[in-house]
Amino acid sequence: MKRKWKVIITLAVLALAGIVVYASTVYSKRGVVTVQTALVTREPVLEAQVTASGEIKPKNYINLGAEAMGEITELAVKEGDHVRKGQLVARLEDVQPAADVAAQKAAISSSEADSASAEAALKAADDNILTMQAALDHDKADLARMKADYERSEQLYNEKLMAKQDFELKQYTYEAQVAAIRQSETRLVQARSQREEMAAQLNSAQKKIAMNQANLRRFDDLLDKRMVRAPLDGMVTNLPVKQGEQVVPGLQNQSGTIIMTIADMSLITAEVKVDETDIVNIKMNQPAEITIDAIPNKTFKGHVTEIGNTAILRSTGLAASQSAISSQEAKDFKVVVALDSPPDEIRPGLSCTAKITTATRQNPLTIPIQALTVRQKGDLEPTPAPNTVNAAAPAKLDPAVEKAKKEELTGVFVIDKGKAEFRKVDTGITGATDIEVLSGLNEGDQIITGSYQVIRTIRNSTQVKVDNKQPVAQQKS
Repeated sequence: MKRKWKVIITLAVLALAGIVVYASTVYSKRGVVTVQTALVTREPVLEAQVTASGEIKPKNYINLGAEAMGEITELAVKEGDHVRKGQLVARLEDVQPAADVAAQKAAISSSEADSASAEAALKAADDNILTMQAALDHDKADLARMKADYERSEQLYNEKLMAKQDFELKQYTYEAQVAAIRQSETRLVQARSQREEMAAQLNSAQKKIAMNQANLRRFDDLLDKRMVRAPLDGMVTNLPVKQGEQVVPGLQNQSGTIIMTIADMSLITAEVKVDETDIVNIKMNQPAEITIDAIPNKTFKGHVTEIGNTAILRSTGLAASQSAISSQEAKDFKVVVALDSPPDEIRPGLSCTAKITTATRQNPLTIPIQALTVRQKGDLEPTPAPNTVNAAAPAKLDPAVEKAKKEELTGVFVIDKGKAEFRKVDTGITGATDIEVLSGLNEGDQIITGSYQVIRTIRNSTQVKVDNKQPVAQQKS
């Protein structure tokens, strides 16, 4: 009997000891948080990148629209053809403009003939005037001689040294010469008047030629608008019309018919939309990597060539300045990246993604991005023990102190002697998964990186347990 009780008592003591040990273990682990950790390390290179989506576009492309209304009578190219600047690519019906040009050329020929006739008549009139002037000058010289002869005869006649008949002959000869000179002067005046009329006719003919030439240029322009020519060297990337279709020019509030699009494929770009929070980091000539959805498993190099200054609403694609409610909407900015070596199979309009490298650091100190967290300064201070003596009335709060306690600090939790200790850090550029640390940490420090819930809620000086085992994936039944 005594042996039985000894066994029972021994078992009871052992059970009680086990309960005490278990309770002690549970109690000791109360408040311990399981965390995942990583070490602060140095990376060979850290790159900050901005990722944006868009589409492939040629740097320079022109939509050729109709400049006149009519039927397409000829399409000299097809989509995908390469063209040269000035090459005829399409022709519109041009019967009436061609007839107007021919008629105007005939009018110019007629006006030039009239001008030539008037010019010849004017030259003849000039020659006649010169001849008449020379004859008049000769007659005036004869008149001077006759006048002197007449005056001598008059003196001799008065002195009774000349017969009256001879004197009268000298007198009549002189008077006849005076009359002849007056008649010549009258004819010369008439000839000069006729010459002015001929000059006016020539001037009118020349003005008529100029007017007809101006009309010809206008008709030539109307005819030329029926000839569609390539404005640059490039490739026909869009040809939405067919031969025989009617086209119309654009009006003030209505777009006209697009005949074709010619793109300069010598410089291909990726036009992407960058979020407004990233645009401040984009600079000219920054390197970029472009991936094209239609060409998988290939990456193309490029560089930034254009940065937009106008915010574009993500919902509508319109400029933010054109909307009265744009302040509450997400905005993007256009960025153009030129491809250094575009492939031959590339086409405008292909969807693409650009990763623009905005900063690079060599051998930086880095930590995983998810390790960063934010705490208020007051939450990091140790909680004072309750004062049972003066616990009746709380002390008056100092606004400056309260404001200082609400200051937000960015940092990480470092494992120190089995506890999580918050440490403020200054950061630099951000990579795909890591972020640069400028101050606050040393290489080799062990920091908490997970889980997300732990990093968000853990308090300073909390005891932690490190468990970096990868979770086992559940097998499908």
